[in-house]
Amino acid sequence: MNLDSFSTVRFSTADLPEKDRIAMWRDHYCRISLKLDVEPINDAPLECSILTRALPEVKIMSTAMSPTRIIRTREFLSENNGDLIFVINQSGMVNARARGRDILLREGDALLMSTSEVKVFERPVHGGSLSIRIPRSVLASFVADVDDVVMHLIPHQTEVLKLLAGYAAPLFNDIALATPEFRQTAVNHLLDLVALALGATHDDTGRGLSAARLRAAKTYIIKNSSQRGLSVNSVAEEIGLSPRKLQRLFEGEGTTFSEFLLSQRLGRAHRMLTEPRWAQSAVAAIAYEVGFNDLSYFNRSFKRWYGATPRAIRNGDSQSTKFCVSHSASEREIKKFAMNSR
Repeated sequence: MNLDSFSTVRFSTADLPEKDRIAMWRDHYCRISLKLDVEPINDAPLECSILTRALPEVKIMSTAMSPTRIIRTREFLSENNGDLIFVINQSGMVNARARGRDILLREGDALLMSTSEVKVFERPVHGGSLSIRIPRSVLASFVADVDDVVMHLIPHQTEVLKLLAGYAAPLFNDIALATPEFRQTAVNHLLDLVALALGATHDDTGRGLSAARLRAAKTYIIKNSSQRGLSVNSVAEEIGLSPRKLQRLFEGEGTTFSEFLLSQRLGRAHRMLTEPRWAQSAVAAIAYEVGFNDLSYFNRSFKRWYGATPRAIRNGDSQSTKFCVSHSASEREIKKFAMNSR
C-alpha cells in the first residue's frame, strides 16, 4: 500500500441495475476488488453499501449489508499478502469461521482475522461493521505475538472498543485529515487503540499457559513502556509471577525483559518524532517521555536501531533508517542490537 495514498471509495448496490445487481456486485466488485466470493442468503434482496478510506499503511471500511455469506476460498489466497483485518460488528450478528474456530459476533463484539486464510463470514440478518485492514508487519510492532490473537473473540464490554469505533468514524471525513501529518498521527492513534483492544483477548490454549503469560507480560510492557520505573519486578508482580520465572519466559524466546522493553521505547520515540504535536518538543523531552533517563544512551541506541539520529528522522531523512516502524524486528535482532548498544 502506498504510504501517501489517501482516497475514499463509496459503493452501493443501489447504484446497480436490479436485474444485474447480484452478478455485477459479485463478479466485478467482490471477486476482483476484494478477492472474496459472496452470495445472498435467506432469499433476501441484495443490499450492500461500502465506504472505504486508504490511510498511511491502513485501510478503514464501513459496511452495511443484507443477509450475506462472504467466503475467502483457496483460489484467492495467493493474491493476498497476509494483512490482518480488525472487525467490529456494529449491528446485527455475524458468524465467523476460520482456523477451525466458529466465532459468534454479537453487536459490539470484535475479532482479528487474516486475509491469508480460508474463512467464512456469514451475516444471517441485516447489519453493519467497521473494519481496519493493517499489514501484519505493522500490527506486529504494536502487539506482541499478534498471530496468537487471530480469531479470538473480543467482547463488546471491552471499553476500548467503543473508543476505537468513535475515533475511527471521523476518519472517513476529508476535513478531519487535512494534511499528511494529521493522517500519520491518526493512524498511530488508531493502531494504539487496536493494540489495546487485542490485549483484551483471553486465550489459555495456543502454545499453553507459558505462552499466555508471556503474551500478557509483553502486552503490559507495550502499554506501560514509558514508565521509567518499569522493571522486571513490577511486571512480574502485575501478572502474578516471580521475576525469575518471567525472565525465563523471555529467555525461552532467545531474548530478555530489558531487550524487549528497549525495543518498545525506541519504537514509540520514532512515532513521536513524526507526529506534528511533538514537533516543537526537544529530542531530550521525547526521550524522557518514552522512559529513558540517559539522553546519550537514548541517542546511541536510537541511531543503532534505526540507522539515523532522532533529529534526522524528525527532518524526514527516512532513507537511512535501518528498520522502518512498519516492520517489526525479530527477537534475535532485538537481542543482537541490545547487546551492541550497551
